Formats: sequence, C-alpha cells, structure tokens
Amino acid sequence: MFEKGEYIVYGHNGICEVEDITHLNLSGVDKGKLYYVLAPLNKKESRIYYPVDREKDGRARRTITRAEAEQLLNEIPRIALIEVVNDKMREDIYKQTLYSGDCRNWVALIKTLFLRRQDRLRQGKRIASVDERYMKMAEEALYSEMAFALGKSKEEMEHFIIDYIENRQEMVCG
Repeated sequence: MFEKGEYIVYGHNGICEVEDITHLNLSGVDKGKLYYVLAPLNKKESRIYYPVDREKDGRARRTITRAEAEQLLNEIPRIALIEVVNDKMREDIYKQTLYSGDCRNWVALIKTLFLRRQDRLRQGKRIASVDERYMKMAEEALYSEMAFALGKSKEEMEHFIIDYIENRQEMVCG
C-alpha cells in the first residue's frame, strides 16, 4: 500500500503525490471503499481518485530511486529498439510501450522514434505526426521521472542524458 506523502507514477498522468487515503463522500460511490487522492505534479489543481483495492492492476507504481535512475543511464546504450513489422500496428505498439509505465520501454521508444525521424529526414520525407506525438509523450514521462529521481529539472534532462552517455563512452573508449 502506498503511504500519504509518497510520490508515485500513475499511468500516463506522471508523478503524483499521495495526498490522502480516504473514503469518498460522493453519490454513486461505495462509501466503504478506500481511495488514494493523487495530486499530479504537472497539474497542480487536478486531483485523481484511485481505488486502493486496484493498486495491483499495474497502473500505479513507486517512482524510481536515484540508484535505479543511475543504473538506467548506464543501460541506455544497450536498450534495444522497438520492432514494428506492420505499419498498421505502429500506433498500437507505441501506445502499449508508453502506457507500460516502464522507464526502459520509454527509452526504447525514444531511441526508436529518434532513429526513425533521422531516417525519414535523410529520405526527404516528413516526420509522421504519430511519431512526433509519441516522442513528446515518452520524453515527458522519462525526463520527468529521471529529473525527479536525480534532483534535476525536467528541462535539463535531455542534455544531461546525452552528456552522460557521451562522457561514459569516452571513459570506456579512452
């Protein structure tokens, strides 16, 4: 069970603070059922009510720790790309990957979409809007959680990650 004051990741809503654990006094709601009251960090005025008994459905999880974020940084170069063998399934695969809530999957999606964008530009093609949309969502999810774990701002995460990987490779190669 999550604790009041704890920070968790809830689906595609990003990082949320568990503001309260309470019974809701709303019509049509089971008064005996406990709910987490979640306050998304990126939407200060918003509140999400998540049933405590659904915690095991995988939609909510604890944020990654600093150690896990550092481990992920070291794994990024080895994280495999996502294979899309059927273009008609592309968006479904992107959506499943994004909503998995797994930081490694988000890295795989970002890497895949970055390389796909580079390839399309080399061919003189436009960047697909579905690719752009999922790239932004994956970056938002990954950079927010990494920034939270590492005590940095979300805005500096892309450059921080690139610099980290480049410096690490120089140390290994040099």
